[in-house]
Amino acid sequence: MSKLRAGLLMSTILAFAAPAWADTIHVGVTISQTGPAASLGIPQRNSMALLPREIAGQTIEYTVLDDASDTTKAVANTRKLIAEDHADAIIGSSTTPASLAMLPVAAEAHVPLISLAASAALIAPMDEQRKWVFKVPQNDSLMATAIASHMAANGVKTVGFIGFNDAYGDGWLNEFTKAATAKGIAIVDAERFARSDTSVTGQVLKVMAAKPDAVLIAGAGTPAALPQKTLHERGYTGKYYQTHGVANNDFLRVGGKDVEGTILPAGPVLVASELADSNPIKARALDYVKRYEAANGAGSVATFGAHAFDAGTLLAAAIPDALKKGKPGTPEFRAGLRDSLESQKNLVLTHGIATMTPNDHNGFDDRARVMVTIADGKWKPLP
Repeated sequence: MSKLRAGLLMSTILAFAAPAWADTIHVGVTISQTGPAASLGIPQRNSMALLPREIAGQTIEYTVLDDASDTTKAVANTRKLIAEDHADAIIGSSTTPASLAMLPVAAEAHVPLISLAASAALIAPMDEQRKWVFKVPQNDSLMATAIASHMAANGVKTVGFIGFNDAYGDGWLNEFTKAATAKGIAIVDAERFARSDTSVTGQVLKVMAAKPDAVLIAGAGTPAALPQKTLHERGYTGKYYQTHGVANNDFLRVGGKDVEGTILPAGPVLVASELADSNPIKARALDYVKRYEAANGAGSVATFGAHAFDAGTLLAAAIPDALKKGKPGTPEFRAGLRDSLESQKNLVLTHGIATMTPNDHNGFDDRARVMVTIADGKWKPLP
């Protein structure tokens, strides 16, 4: 075959192949569908089915993998999604440790990462790696200040802390220490436990020996119920606080009567029907709840699934502008997607209203949190 004929043949192949490639945006997803964080990952997986499959004339293809709540698996999934599935963006993972481990992989490949984890350490301090990372859950710093303010307003002077012995617990201890200090509240004991622990009796006895006015448990999903149940069994009668990492019905089921009266900050979607009609988040949150429960059953909605839905909504808002910079599958498109994500302003999500900046890749303000309690096995907003 002559060089001319070979060149013409290659041009013909590319002419037919390029449109099919260029018309598909590949989104890779790695979430914790099994393991200790499954109560987060399962509603996130279910929410992926509610995301758009076509935007601005482009097909959106989602590849969803299970990282089994394992950091190493989350990194392996991220590498696969980028190298083999040619992901233009990554959503995940469900936990802070996994997301932190994924961060350098996505940044090195120049693929935007939208995390479903809470720690502010994912996006701050901003640097060359973190400029590729965005997150949709409220920062632990935003929620920690709400807890400290509620404690101070209700006479709490001393607090015992029991948190995960990983990056989630680290972030919460750091942020809550700052928030508590600002309110004149002393942390009299700080204990840690693993997500997979089946007993925390030693940690609970140490916290109770310090006789705190309240205990803050910094865990996520159903494992966060264990310290509170143990505290009840041992007779602790002070105030109980949890983080927004427990805001789903699985926590209510596992905790039962032992979590009655718990106080925590949560995203608006948790109590969407009780938001004021004037709240701009209410309509978006109620729409998500309606669609999710239509697909998964009444009472099945969880705030963690709404984070995944928000990640998809954020991505959908950024895609049209990114398409002006390049075709899907190209470095230009992925860079354009990063830039477009960073430029989103007043984007209404189920959990808040996001305004991104070069130094803030979460973009939420106080409207992204509501103080709630557990009464009669249900979530109730506090006055």
